[in-house]
Amino acid sequence: MKLRKLDKDFYNQDTFILSKKLLGKYIVKKTNKSLIVGMIVETEMYIGPYDDASHSYNFKRTKRNEAMYLNYGTVYVYQIYGMYHCLNIVTGKINEPEAVLIRAVEPIDGIEIMQKNRKKSDIKNLTNGPSKLCMAFGIDKSLNKQNIFGDNFYIAEIENQKKFNIISSKRINIDYAKKYKDKLWRFYIEGNTFVSKK
Repeated sequence: MKLRKLDKDFYNQDTFILSKKLLGKYIVKKTNKSLIVGMIVETEMYIGPYDDASHSYNFKRTKRNEAMYLNYGTVYVYQIYGMYHCLNIVTGKINEPEAVLIRAVEPIDGIEIMQKNRKKSDIKNLTNGPSKLCMAFGIDKSLNKQNIFGDNFYIAEIENQKKFNIISSKRINIDYAKKYKDKLWRFYIEGNTFVSKK
């Protein structure tokens, strides 16, 4: 499988469109001569200023969400419950805080490393959730504010990607949100067994 890294311009797209276009693309992380690869199968979009489910709702700006205010293609990694990480890709231009959360990937390469990182052998449950995939890939806040098109951490595509159907649904665990909690801003590949929740 020949992977071709996506360049910065790929991320200069409307967040809604990019959330779907990221499906079927490949997250690649190089580590100590090893390669960890997973195909993105589930995403969620967050439109900062107007989306009350977003960390940057109403232009809220903190040390935690500072990466959201950087340029498209920036990595935004934040921590939940004081111990788990979530990976996002910034999609807005500078001071336009929008991002796509990567919710799940299908393990492709470096599966033994993922199993070791997660201390689990069950492949089906290695990366089927935002924190699970971060643990499997060794993604933490050290990657926050970096770009997603570097040499050691990037998203790639392949030629002749198999076609798939995209399902749109409500986002998960945002019951606190008001106007935007019912938006169909979660996208996943229909029938893929690595999607976090059906």
